[in-house]
Amino acid sequence: MKQLPNILTSLRLVLALFMFVALAAASGSVPGLADRLEPPQQFALERWAVYAFVIAAVTDFFDGWLARKLNATSVWGAILDPIGDKVLVCGAVLGLLALGPQPMVVLPAGLILFREFTVSALREVGAGKGVKLPVTLLAKWKTTLQLTALALELLVAAWGAFSLPDGPHDAVALFAHGLFWLATLVTLITGAQYWEQTRKALS
Repeated sequence: MKQLPNILTSLRLVLALFMFVALAAASGSVPGLADRLEPPQQFALERWAVYAFVIAAVTDFFDGWLARKLNATSVWGAILDPIGDKVLVCGAVLGLLALGPQPMVVLPAGLILFREFTVSALREVGAGKGVKLPVTLLAKWKTTLQLTALALELLVAAWGAFSLPDGPHDAVALFAHGLFWLATLVTLITGAQYWEQTRKALS
C-alpha cells in the first residue's frame, strides 16, 4: 500500500504523455497519421486526451493525500511529484496550442512555460549549492488553478468532439480564458518568489 502514492504519480506521467501524443495526433502533427485520421477518429483522440488530463489532474491531489495518510512519504515521491506536475501542465499547454490558433491562450501559455522552466533551473542550481526551495501554499494553489483552467481550455478547444451545444461555448470559453489568465498571474508571482528566495540564499 505504501507504494500507491508513487504508483499514482507515475500514472500521472504516463497519462500526461498519452494526452500530449493524442492531442498532437488529433491536430495532424504526428508524421504518418495526418492523412489517415478521419474526423470521428480525431474527435475520439481529443476526447480521450481530455479524459486522460482530468484523471491525471485528480491523481495530483490523491498521491500527496495518500502519502500523508499512509505515512509513505519518500525521496523518490518528492522528486517525482513536481516532475509529474510540470510534465502534465507543459504537455497540456503544448497540446492545446497544437489544436489550432487560439489568440487568448498563446501569451499566458508562453508565460507559464517560461516560469516552469525557469523555476526548474533555479531548483537545479540551488540543489547544487545546497539550497532548497520548499513548495509554498500559493504554489500549491497555483497548480490547482493551472490544472482547472487547462481542463476548461481543453474542453473549449475540443468542444465539437463532445457534441456539446453551441450556445454555452462562448460563455465557457470566456470563463476558461479568465481563469487561465488568473492562473498565469499566480504562476508568475510564485516564480518571482522562488527567484527572490534563491537570490537571497545564494547571496
